[in-house]
Amino acid sequence: MSESIDPVREESVPIEIRVGLIGDHDPAVPAHHAIPRALALAAQAAGVAVAHEWVATEQITDDARISAYDALWCVPASPYRSTDGALRAIRFAREQGRPFLGTCGGFQHAVLEYARSVLGWADAEHAETSPDATLLVVTPLACALVEAQGGVRFWPDSRLRAAYGADEAVEGYRCRYGLNPAFRDALTAGPLRVAAEDEAGDVRAVELDGHPFFVATLFQPERAALRGEVPPIVTAFVRAAADASRLAQAERPGAVVA
Repeated sequence: MSESIDPVREESVPIEIRVGLIGDHDPAVPAHHAIPRALALAAQAAGVAVAHEWVATEQITDDARISAYDALWCVPASPYRSTDGALRAIRFAREQGRPFLGTCGGFQHAVLEYARSVLGWADAEHAETSPDATLLVVTPLACALVEAQGGVRFWPDSRLRAAYGADEAVEGYRCRYGLNPAFRDALTAGPLRVAAEDEAGDVRAVELDGHPFFVATLFQPERAALRGEVPPIVTAFVRAAADASRLAQAERPGAVVA
C-alpha cells in the first residue's frame, strides 16, 4: 500500500537558493577555500539551503549561462581569464536586480562595470590588465594589501553597517588594486556610493542604491569562515537571495513557499 503525500506539506520545505560563483576557480587561492564554507555557515544562520557552482568567466558569453542563479558572487583572484565575462555577469546582476556580492577582484570589476555601463566611460580600464590606458578607474594601492589585515569603518546607513551591527571591523585582504581616488567623487555620487573606508579614508566597499542587494568589498569577508566564524555580509547576501527566490516562487500559481 503506497503512502499518500500531502502536496502542500511536500512543497513546504526549506527554500534552497543557487549561487553562481563568478571567477576562475583555483584551489591554491585561500578565498576559494573560504567561500564554500562561508556560504554553508551563512545558510545555517539564515535557515535556508544553499547550492553553489563555480562559473568560469570564459563561459559567460551570454546571460543564459547565469540567469538560473538566485544570486551571483564575483570572487577574488583576478585578472580573470575573461574580463568581458565577469563584467557581463556583474551587469546582469545590476540590471536584473539579482542579489550580488563582489569581493576583492569582484569589487574592482564592479567599479569597472559601473564606470563603463552606467557612467558611459567606454574607455575605463583596470591597471592590472591595461596599465597604459588613459582612464584607469582601478589603480595600484599606495600600499599593497597582500595577506594583510586592517580596520574598516562602515557608513551609518550602509548594508554593511546593518549586517555587522557595528560601526567597524577588522578584515583581511589579498589585493594590490583599488578604486582610483581621482575618480572617487564621480564614481560614488549615486546610485553607487561608498559603504566603508579604511582608517586613512580610502574606499574599501561600495553599495548600489535602489537595488535589492548589491555590495562590493575590497576586503575578503569570506576569510572569517576559515576561523569557523559566520561572515555577516555573506549571511545578508544569502538572506537577500532567499527573499528574491521566495518572491519569484510566490508569483507562480499554486506555489507554497516556506
